[in-house]
Amino acid sequence: MKLYDYFRSSAAYRVRIALNLKGLAAEQVPVHLVRSGGEHRQAAYLVVNPQGLLPALETDDGTVLAQSLAILEYLDETHPEPPLLPADAVSRAQVRAICQMVACEIHPLNNLRTMQYLKNELGHDQDTVNTWYAHWVSSGFQAIEQVIGADGYCFGSAVSLADTCLIPQIFNAHRFNVDLSPFPKVSKVEEVCGALDAFAQAHPANQPDAE
Repeated sequence: MKLYDYFRSSAAYRVRIALNLKGLAAEQVPVHLVRSGGEHRQAAYLVVNPQGLLPALETDDGTVLAQSLAILEYLDETHPEPPLLPADAVSRAQVRAICQMVACEIHPLNNLRTMQYLKNELGHDQDTVNTWYAHWVSSGFQAIEQVIGADGYCFGSAVSLADTCLIPQIFNAHRFNVDLSPFPKVSKVEEVCGALDAFAQAHPANQPDAE
């Protein structure tokens, strides 16, 4: 497998965690989101993923999968141990809901291309962009805090896909100096899951293209 990756991409970070949890090796193909106007916008990468977003996962037979949530579920379906979704349908829906609270509600509003548009097209300064960022992270975490567990996992007593989504968003929150003190359960997930090897090895600082 090949993972088209960028060390600070939170969506790619989710997939790196899942690959590690499953004990799967993937060749990492760095795609820099800033250099040369963004390598993800260049023709060579658009052949891989016409949407020009990261990550993309190329399977052993050459099939390319896009969108991190779809990739996460593909990995869980094709490599079911350890399971990252619960056994019953209601619990699976609850885990997926947490994933989507991060990936569909927080992340798109704070993605690099969104912040670049705020600055470059709408003319906002960095302080305003940072305020925008913090607002949507805090708003999202307020809801997540109400629905996750208090013991260091988003759902139940083991790692799930929800944790693979939340940990990268916590990393991003720290980058933008978002105050996490109102979110003790979110912080507990960071403490417990962040200490696990699969999560630590996936951390942006530990990637071959880290700057």
